[in-house]
Amino acid sequence: MVFSSNVFLILFLPIFLICYFACPKKWSNIVLLLFSIAFYAYGAPTFVFLLLASTILNFYLVKLSYKSDNQLHKKVYSGLAIAVSLGLLLYFKYANFFVDNLNAILAAFGLKTIGFAKVLLPIGISFFTFQSITYVVDAYRRVNQPMEKLTDYMLYILMFPQLIAGPIVRYGDIADEIRHRERHWPEILQGFYRFVIGLSKKILIADILGEQVDTILSGDLFILDTGTAWIAILAYTMQLYFDFSGYSDMAIGLGKMLGFHFPENFDNPYNSASISEFWRRWHITLGTFMRHYLYIPLGGNRCSKPRMYFNLWVVFLLSGFWHGASWNFVLWGVYHGFWLVLERMGLSKFYEKIGRVPSVIITFILVTVGWAIFRIENLTDCFTFISRLFAFDFQSFVPIRDAHFYTMLVLALIFSFLTLFPFGKKLQNLVFYTELSKIQHLAGWIVSVSLFLFCLGALNAGAFSPFIYFRF
Repeated sequence: MVFSSNVFLILFLPIFLICYFACPKKWSNIVLLLFSIAFYAYGAPTFVFLLLASTILNFYLVKLSYKSDNQLHKKVYSGLAIAVSLGLLLYFKYANFFVDNLNAILAAFGLKTIGFAKVLLPIGISFFTFQSITYVVDAYRRVNQPMEKLTDYMLYILMFPQLIAGPIVRYGDIADEIRHRERHWPEILQGFYRFVIGLSKKILIADILGEQVDTILSGDLFILDTGTAWIAILAYTMQLYFDFSGYSDMAIGLGKMLGFHFPENFDNPYNSASISEFWRRWHITLGTFMRHYLYIPLGGNRCSKPRMYFNLWVVFLLSGFWHGASWNFVLWGVYHGFWLVLERMGLSKFYEKIGRVPSVIITFILVTVGWAIFRIENLTDCFTFISRLFAFDFQSFVPIRDAHFYTMLVLALIFSFLTLFPFGKKLQNLVFYTELSKIQHLAGWIVSVSLFLFCLGALNAGAFSPFIYFRF
């Protein structure tokens, strides 16, 4: 089940909200947990029992670790809990990749290949795996005390607003809100506005751009002219951002409606003046996870420069591999790691000299080219496409005859760079973070309901399009 579907918008969400707000507060967590299990079971009935079993096992292993006075036992229990989570991720997400590559090597040497049934990927496995790891590690480090009730921990892992594609919520961020939270109508309304903004990003912008991107990239890339290639990659750059940030807005909005405050996942990333800044603004919760649970334990920047560069490479290599079991994702991670190391070696000083606007333009181009690696899994096709970006072949350019597509692309570009200007920042703060007056709430309600109905109409007129990050 996806947020941008009739089943969710017309059936699941209204029924859930009625049950949630009609029940006494003491039953709120149980209602949310039951609906969350139903939400996941609808989309992945084969895997829901595996998810429940691993969640229950982790809960008790962490409790044993936390209560043990024996340091060896603590490490064993915590190690087993992490092994359960990572083991499931490695098997379901990467087994096919490793077997396929091993078979390619065996075939190259004329050896017998391994027979292996293809493994289906459970939706959202990367996200709930990372959340379970934060719980285990933070409890082991005594950063947070483990949950007393199994149902509270299950709710933390399975809560449907952020179960499938994040944001990755650290246990300490919402532990108190799981135990106790209030219902404030101004926040509920602002959560609804945020949800509709995310829904509009997805249906009205990302899906429209995605249709043309798929059409262009499914053709013969070798004969693609430079103009069309840049239109395609710019459209994909906007599609990916509005798709993923749209989902995050919807998750944050739903959370706020229920009394939870999930962390922000995007901060206008295309306004960045360096790749380092881009990664502080893009998929913020993944960056936070990688920093706290990988980069800092490796030594971070509290070591020699060569070791720091190595740490960055490892983090972004694994970050790329986390996004998908394919060599293009590994290459994408290496690509970003390369620019991060160059910035540490002096490129950042060059950015400071030329000023912010030129630096934003350069960074945006670098990120956009990187998205070509991210989008095109076949490496030969990927390199062909990138070569067409810089072939300067405009003679065969034929404009796409789709005014709707160009309108959404221009709007996406405007919205992406709006906060570079003071009035854009004020508008964002008003919509997302300011306590609204009654008149502002009335205007927000009218606009949000109108957009919601418009999205429903567009949804029924178009083809089904799942969120891009559901595959991760």
